[in-house]
Amino acid sequence: MAVSNLPRPRQAVIDRLAKLPTATIANALDDVGKEVNCPVALRPVAPRMSFAGPAVTVEVAAGEAGAYTSADFRVGAMIDAAEAADVVVISVQGARASIWGGMASLAAKVKGVAGLVVDGGVRDIDEMVEHEFPVFARHSVATTGRTRLKVNAINVPIDIDGVRVSPGDVIVADSTGIVVVPCADAEHVAELAERYAADDRNAEAEIRKGLSFSEAMAMFKRI
Repeated sequence: MAVSNLPRPRQAVIDRLAKLPTATIANALDDVGKEVNCPVALRPVAPRMSFAGPAVTVEVAAGEAGAYTSADFRVGAMIDAAEAADVVVISVQGARASIWGGMASLAAKVKGVAGLVVDGGVRDIDEMVEHEFPVFARHSVATTGRTRLKVNAINVPIDIDGVRVSPGDVIVADSTGIVVVPCADAEHVAELAERYAADDRNAEAEIRKGLSFSEAMAMFKRI
């Protein structure tokens, strides 16, 4: 199922979130009640990777080699479900086998997919860098997922590193990490985060003029 058939924020809201640091967005998420919003164990596979876009979610089962067939390893179906500017988000329960590699990265890049988040393993890191396809994952591992991993469902609610992600939620990633913005709250979160970003700029200006950090923290509550 393509994410276009599911709730998703307006592109203008996604574009606003894309301009904001994840730390600032996380402050705003606290205000809307999503206090567990950052999957801390998932990191970029190379420096300076970033993206923002609505989630296409994938639930994957893991087992020992031979537990599943090659036909169960439906990586192509994940890419087929995504539209340009979407983020593919895969829950593999932290399995130490690769669900995604260099060729899939190329196919996703050509389609215009914004990025990938995997609570599990990926491989072919040099190819991901060559294709300029941003990936955040728990493991870099050479072991193939074929016969070890099975794609169970696409565009269903999933958990990645203890954070719930629903189809259409906005995923924002930068060098600090990942934040998950619920689709229904995206516009409000963008408004709050923009306000906090303005406070950050004002605090920086005041500190450069001689304001102490203690004074700045008292004046600007979210820095």
